[in-house]
Order: sequence, then C-alpha cells, then structure tokens
Amino acid sequence: MEDVDVLILGAGFGGLCMGVHLQRGGLGSFAILERAGEVGGAWRDNRYPGCACDVPAALYSYSFEPNPDWSRRFAERSEIFAYLQRCADEHGLRSRIRFGEEVTRARYERGRGGWLVQTASGQSYRARVLVAALGAFGSPTYPAIVGRERFEGKQFHSSAWDSEYDLAGKRVAVIGTGASGVQLVPELARRVARLDVYQRTPPWVVPRAERTTRALERALYRASPLAQRLVRWFTYWRLEAAALGFTRYPGLLRIAELQARRHLRRQVASDELRAQLTPRHALGCKRVLLSNDYYPALQRPNVELITAPIREIRARSLVDALGREREVDAIIHATGFDVQRFVPRGLFIGAEAQDLAEAWRDGPEAYKGTTVAGFPNLFFLVGPNTGLGHSSMVFMIESQVAYVVDALRQMRAQAWARVEVAPAAQSAYNRALRARSRRTVWVSGCASWYLSATGCNTTLWPDFSFQFRRATRRFDAAAYRVAR
Repeated sequence: MEDVDVLILGAGFGGLCMGVHLQRGGLGSFAILERAGEVGGAWRDNRYPGCACDVPAALYSYSFEPNPDWSRRFAERSEIFAYLQRCADEHGLRSRIRFGEEVTRARYERGRGGWLVQTASGQSYRARVLVAALGAFGSPTYPAIVGRERFEGKQFHSSAWDSEYDLAGKRVAVIGTGASGVQLVPELARRVARLDVYQRTPPWVVPRAERTTRALERALYRASPLAQRLVRWFTYWRLEAAALGFTRYPGLLRIAELQARRHLRRQVASDELRAQLTPRHALGCKRVLLSNDYYPALQRPNVELITAPIREIRARSLVDALGREREVDAIIHATGFDVQRFVPRGLFIGAEAQDLAEAWRDGPEAYKGTTVAGFPNLFFLVGPNTGLGHSSMVFMIESQVAYVVDALRQMRAQAWARVEVAPAAQSAYNRALRARSRRTVWVSGCASWYLSATGCNTTLWPDFSFQFRRATRRFDAAAYRVAR
C-alpha cells in the first residue's frame, strides 16, 4: 500500500502538467499512475500513419516548456510524443510514475477522508486528493455493424494501430471520415492495392496552412525565448478570434465555409464526387478538419469513396445497403471515441457509494469541468465542457491545473481535509453553460460527438478560452462544502 497526499491518474499532457506544478509548489507527496509503459497519453497510443496535431505547435505545448525545435508548423505525432517524454525526463517525473498500473476502482473513504485506489496488478494506493487526468480519448468506439465479429481478415481501430501488419499491396477498407480518417486515408492510398473509404457524413475540410520551420527560425527561438513567446501570443489570439463564429455569431463562419467550398472545387474535378463530399450541416457543427491531401487521395485510381451505409460485414467482405459486396483483407475503424462515457462504470465511487458513471448516465457534468458533487477531493483535468473547437487544449489544461493547485494551497492553509462542490453551485453553473451553448454552432442541428444522447453539449467550452482561464484563476471556496 502506497500512501501519498495527491494521486494523479494518467501521464499524458494533463497528468504531467499537474506533476510539474505539484513538484514546483512543494504541495506534498504525489505519485502518477499510468496504465501503459510510457508517458504520452493519446499521443503515445495513436500511432496511425499521418497522425498529427491540427493546432499550431507554437501553442500546442506547455507555456513553461517551450520547444524551439518543432520541425513543422503543425507537429506530427512522433514529435509531440518525444516532447512529452522529454518533459517527463527534464522535470524528474519518472521516479513519481508507476507504469503498468491500470486503475480498476477508486473509492472515497468517508472515515479516512481520502481515496482508496486499486489497480489491475493488485496494488492499492491511498491519497487525500485524487486528480483524474484520463483524457477524453481513451474509449475507442466501433460501429454497430452486423457481422463485425465474423470478419476473418485483419481489423483494428486507428487508435490501436497494428504496426506489425503489413498493409502494402492489401485491399483495405477504412470506416469513418472524421479527423483520424482524413489524416489516415492519404497515407494508406500510397501503399495499399485498393482502398475503400466508407463515409457516413462528409466533413468540412479547409486548407492546412502547413510549412516546414526554417533553420533560421529555430535558431532565433533558441537564442531568444521572447521571440517564441511572441509567436505563441500571436497564434493564441489569432485562433481565439475564431471563437466569435463558433460561440457567438455563427454567421461569421460563412467566410470559412466559402473557403472550404473553394478548396473542394479546386481539388475535386468530378461533379459527382464533389456532390458526395459536400457537407449538409453548418460548418463548425461537427469538427472542422484541416487537410491538403485528403481530396486528392480520394481521386487516386486505387481509391473509392462509398457513401451507402454498410449493411453487414462478412468473413472476407463488406456489403453496403445497395447490396454491393467488396472483398477486403483488412478493416480499419477510424470511428473515434466515446467522449460521453469516458469514465467506465465502477471506476469512481463517491462519498455516498454512488457510481460516477451512473451519475453521468445522461451525459457528464461538472463544476468548471473539474469537480463533481458527491465526489470530495476529486479533480478532473479535461473534464466535461473543457474541450475546444478553435484552439489548444494545453491552454485549458494549464488553466485547470492552476485551479487545482490553488485548491490544494487553500486546503493546506485552512487545514481543510475535504472539499466538495455544492450541488446547487454545480447545477447553477451547468444551467448557465447550457444557456450559453444555445447560441453556438455546435447545437445548430447536426449529430456529433460533442452532444449527449439528449442533445446537450457536454464536451466543448462555449466561449472564449480566456474566459475559462479567468473562471479558474482562483479556487472559489464559496462554491464548496469544506470540512476540517
């Protein structure tokens, strides 16, 4: 049994950031539980060809750990993964991380006033405070297609890429044309014999303003960190301007829609294919994608876009709703993640023995995306309504970490053993969030992973990111029940 003041679950962007600030602040003993054998979270797990970030690297990094050596404007997965590994090393966090420890149950003990955490290896941990940095992309989803289990070829999810399986010369089906599908398809098209791309809903795709970072720029950033901070500042405010369209005045997004339509016209010559690729929802209602090579890849002679729904999967083929059967050697599910149920049943048990997954059965809800009524001393990073549709999640993570750190400082200064957000405060906060969400493009009529089964936006922050930073600048103890 290991006993610490603070236990962090997950060693991705959130968990490492929390660890750095706990270490800097001298806020007691802490440990990080990581189910895998390395740090990195989603950037460790997603190894599919073409995987990259769609936020400029200047902003997709910690403010306290600038990287002058990004090779491209939009960093590829391997560079981001290496960056997180380096952060863990340089800040001495590896000695704090317990690798290979998958949490199976975390239960709040009223008598002791802390959390008892059990892992799949049989280990137990006790902590006064629990910080859940699980991320939203830990539960891959698969389509409910008849016969999926009968397929005799190779199939896997894009987030569980099988690097040992050689796709060269194979007949491959990709199901899904969201963010991972759009990045993956151009890479696969160059190496497979035939590629069938199954599209349910065409996404909005805008040009990716990609370029290689010049050696002179990298030298400047190394010599002058201030220059890099200025680039970060400019990048932040340029992206923040987009929030006006997403959250307040959706009509402004027509400019981006015109750009996307022009991009489609320029890259797709066929009227028929262009019609199949033209979205039928408002730009921004679903995730807007960035790509310069997705449309050209679909026009390669070995690639076919299929818009008819899949009726069934057979031992060696897929059959669409029109009865057309296509034999394949491999199926890749680029079908995203279940962000509405990122907390499994039985994982978090609160002060009154309630299951968090049950409390969130109609969709996840928290106070400032961080705390949940009935679950004392539990803080989430990248919790409900902290996602962004226009900027960097690292900014949101650092905002939440500052909030948690201030909570810990106040707990120490006031000798509070327990803090729990009041149900009334949580309800009022989420009523206000829903009211703000009604004016956003995300609730303009399409179905997306941003929304719960009841059509409520439980995923994205419906305002400027600096407003969230302002809301989490200090721990507002007045919204909490505290006990010494």
